[in-house]
Amino acid sequence: MAAPVFEMENVTVRRNGKEILNDVSWSVEKGQHWVILGGNGSGKTSILNVLMGYLTPTEGEVEMKGREDAINSQNQEWDDWRKRIGFVSSSISQLIDLEETALDIVLAGRHAMVNYWGDNDEKEIRAAEKVLERVNCLELRDQMWATMSQGERQRVLIGRALMAPQMDMLILDEPYNGLDPVGRHQMTQLLIQLSEQGTSLLFASHVLHEIEEITSSFLLIHGGRLLASGTASEVEQIIADTPQEVVLIGPDVPKLIPHLADQAWVDSIQLLAERTELRIGLRDPSNLYHSVADWISNDQLQIDQFQTANSNLTAVFESLLRHHRGESK
Repeated sequence: MAAPVFEMENVTVRRNGKEILNDVSWSVEKGQHWVILGGNGSGKTSILNVLMGYLTPTEGEVEMKGREDAINSQNQEWDDWRKRIGFVSSSISQLIDLEETALDIVLAGRHAMVNYWGDNDEKEIRAAEKVLERVNCLELRDQMWATMSQGERQRVLIGRALMAPQMDMLILDEPYNGLDPVGRHQMTQLLIQLSEQGTSLLFASHVLHEIEEITSSFLLIHGGRLLASGTASEVEQIIADTPQEVVLIGPDVPKLIPHLADQAWVDSIQLLAERTELRIGLRDPSNLYHSVADWISNDQLQIDQFQTANSNLTAVFESLLRHHRGESK
């Protein structure tokens, strides 16, 4: 068995009388890739914040190389320890100065900082340029953060994370948020490349099928409790009877209807919100995820958002809760 990158044992977090995480136990081995899957407010980001040292457990233990030294150090030297972890999150995105260039942002990752104003030598600059090339952003080297698309920002943030000098693990909190279907496809291809290079990847996401192309290990959480863990096929077996639904938003969504109309895996199509919102009921969402980027690219369509319907997420987790309690569906 490979050495664990980290272990969480019976971790519970309470704040202001509210239980955020409840008795969470989990471990990840070196080279493994996992997804924490759950809806908004389920506890996904709280698990990541515990791992990063931003949230302290009320009960339980977290074991990770160097973490104990950071906790016990007189100066709480978390920054040095965090250089072992690449972290991609909207919380970092919101802190970046709008005039920072892609090169500046990636270089700051070397120091586990945001808006770093210190000096960088030529060796560090060359390393940052190589990382920008690795995430397909070298052409953005001197472009300001304010002028980047959401997809470009996400890739630059991944580049920033990859600059961690002793990285044991790359953590990505909702990497698909705000991306259009083409951007989602490009993100998936980038993450597949990273997954094949040996670094442990850990995702928090509410998207199952795109992440399934990257890893087969899933942890499902709801209300701060673990409901299930296992492979994608095991998770899908649990939710097999739950209706699947996605929403596409944009001025060209009506042009997708001819592509969808004759597909055996489409159960229903609804065009709403003055013909700018397309709600699709699906038997097998993976077929849509595999096809929609090609349709949009080939027909040059403007599709602004791709969402999992909130009602569908609720149905999925209600199904999982019944399964967790041993009740029939």
